[in-house]
Amino acid sequence: MRLTYLITSIAVALHTPLAVYAADKINDKSLEVIEVVGQVNHSQGLSVKDATVDGPFGDSVALQEIARAITPISSELIEQLNITTLQDVLAISPNTYSASGFGAPSLPTIRGQLGELFQDGTRRQAGNNGFGVPLSFNSVQTIDVVKGAPPVLFGSSQRNGGFVNLQSKTAATDESKGRLALSAGQWDQYSAQIDYSTPITKDESAFRISAEHIDNGSYYDYSALQSDSIFTAFRLFPDDKSSLDINFEYYQVEFTDNAGINRPTQALIDDGLYITGQGVQSNGSTIPAAGSIVSPTGQVKIDRSTVLTDPDNQNEATTYLLHSIYKRELSAQTSFKNITYYQHLEREEVAQNSFVEIIDGAYTAQNRAELSYQWNNQQQTIFAFDVRYNKVLGFSQFTTEADSPIDLTGPVSNRRIPLTAAQQARLVELQPGVFVSPGAQYDINNDGNGDFNLSDTTNSTSWQTGFAIQHDSDWSDSLHTTIGYRVDFYDVKASDPLAPQGQIAASDSINETLHSGQISFSYAMSTDFTVYGTGSYNEATSNSMAGGTALGSDNLISAQNFATENTLVEFGLKYAPASNNWYADGALFSQRRSLRNRDGSNTGIRTEGFESQIFYDAHPFWLSAGYSYIKARYDNSASSQDSAQIADAFDNSRPDIIAGTGIGAPNYSVFAPSNAQVQGIPEQAFSINGNYSLTDEWQAGFSGLYTSSYPLDFLGTVTIRDQYTLNINTSYAIMAKTKLRLDINNVTNQKNWRPVFEGGYFGATLVFPELPINAQLTLTHTF
Repeated sequence: MRLTYLITSIAVALHTPLAVYAADKINDKSLEVIEVVGQVNHSQGLSVKDATVDGPFGDSVALQEIARAITPISSELIEQLNITTLQDVLAISPNTYSASGFGAPSLPTIRGQLGELFQDGTRRQAGNNGFGVPLSFNSVQTIDVVKGAPPVLFGSSQRNGGFVNLQSKTAATDESKGRLALSAGQWDQYSAQIDYSTPITKDESAFRISAEHIDNGSYYDYSALQSDSIFTAFRLFPDDKSSLDINFEYYQVEFTDNAGINRPTQALIDDGLYITGQGVQSNGSTIPAAGSIVSPTGQVKIDRSTVLTDPDNQNEATTYLLHSIYKRELSAQTSFKNITYYQHLEREEVAQNSFVEIIDGAYTAQNRAELSYQWNNQQQTIFAFDVRYNKVLGFSQFTTEADSPIDLTGPVSNRRIPLTAAQQARLVELQPGVFVSPGAQYDINNDGNGDFNLSDTTNSTSWQTGFAIQHDSDWSDSLHTTIGYRVDFYDVKASDPLAPQGQIAASDSINETLHSGQISFSYAMSTDFTVYGTGSYNEATSNSMAGGTALGSDNLISAQNFATENTLVEFGLKYAPASNNWYADGALFSQRRSLRNRDGSNTGIRTEGFESQIFYDAHPFWLSAGYSYIKARYDNSASSQDSAQIADAFDNSRPDIIAGTGIGAPNYSVFAPSNAQVQGIPEQAFSINGNYSLTDEWQAGFSGLYTSSYPLDFLGTVTIRDQYTLNINTSYAIMAKTKLRLDINNVTNQKNWRPVFEGGYFGATLVFPELPINAQLTLTHTF
């Protein structure tokens, strides 16, 4: 197979400063001297001010010099904010509000749209439109949150609201060190992590291993998460001009698909009132199905832990990843870097509501070589050659799901959807009792109509070959410009892996060329202030689960999958004074991008807005605040929902409860092209975080998030009101290397809500209740 290309991994080290840690206490007299000499920097590592960013725009680029809105999150900041999921990032980075992702978000949401997830500069396999495998943070050292489409060095991808680049842990060659963390929280939530790094040969090579086990119960009914992660890292400095980093992670997880609470009326949002009554099909069956109609039997206060889950659901995944980064300085002017990535994923979910997603194997391999040439002190060019391979064998079935007819207050059997013989006839049996869609359409009875339901079943392979060039120019001490271009060639094949008996499996192939470009400037108005502007054009793809490509109803690969055009215009100001401990920035942006719909088509969305962040970090105090305003509108584009409005699920027999339309639900609804507000996105958000060291041993901190009201569904029949969440924490060093921390989340016990799914497709059908007040205790010990 052609996968052998990924074996080679050659590259050269650019300058990587080593961190130096002081372990000994100093006496009072020397403390006075240090206070005078070291007044410039009392940083606790909790500010972005002095951060450098590796990967997207080059290596070791200072934050102030990057012509993009970006939030680098250090390891100290990850610990301070207790970041354990992608949703936690919104506490620190403006415009990152996200849906719940069915309780297991696998992708970031940035500026109102799904973004990409990278690790060490390569795009990871992730979920299907935000529903995928939970992300382990066991391998993560730092996080960079970048707004707007990936730059040319990262290449054409699928999602363009922005991206998160996870930087993996590395081994330290200077000293041995370790960390043990034990955590316990409400609802039987437990975790343990041990992380140890040691030199093999001092200052030349080192090894690191980190193991994490999570065993979480849940506030929500029939929900849990159990996972294990093993991460290893190797670092080698063969000489003073090169470096090699190799890391490997194995991750296994069992988790719950949590669809939240169905029937989201305004009474549910405001007062927790739920309309009872099981939906009935036209044939009298109470099994949930499209077009079912509910005759309301009453209205009750529903427990927020009562959600659309099932104790008999099966949902697990296993993945392993390999990253290699090799750098070499070829000469005083030339350096070379090679990045290699490989990931294998298997996943199986069989749910009692007839949803099935089985990935029998997804294989992704990528190799990118970058050559950097310094023409003189003012001009530098980076040339990149990139090859990415993706192969997916997966089976899917979501066509018979029906959430609105289900009465959650009744028995669990209300939620189950056993398939009728007629429904099974439109599917293919993959395993005994497990039916999925075929990967293509077939007309068995020759009546001119397809006889099967289609979803995302596919056996597909894709080769993406990219060439990129980025040129950086320093025209003066103040003015810097960057211009970049990339072309990607796609060679994609897809076939039906499960053709119905007696049918010849359909297949198709397609070749497409995608382009992207960027141009930016930054101008230092003084040593403290930098103004910047950037423009970006990006052509991207639409894919299904694990990045695969499914055949359409015409048994062809749609050219629409390669027709998502994305543009960005952004202007900003950055304040990074050398004379004090503040940092601040702000950005105005206009971004047009495409959103992949459930049927594989693309909907244009235009967002305009402003975002700002501010940091202050000087012992004993740390503070950050972020504000965002976003105006998200459909760009004269159509939109769709599972149902037009929740009233469609009910008849009008109880107008005192709800004025039902009697149409029945679900009733897949397409809305005409418009410039309407995009549902599920708050126009304004404000976050604030702080920490104060009361003594050398005792710290106290807080974090808060406010979001303004926004429509949950396209028609705006239900609104999520203004909301806020306040968390507090305190930590105490019970010994020099041992710390105990208490987190109390949602301390005011707000009854907040969140959309379930990105893009608003289930806005009229489902809503996710956020957690009530809860506590977590964490013990950490360094050695």
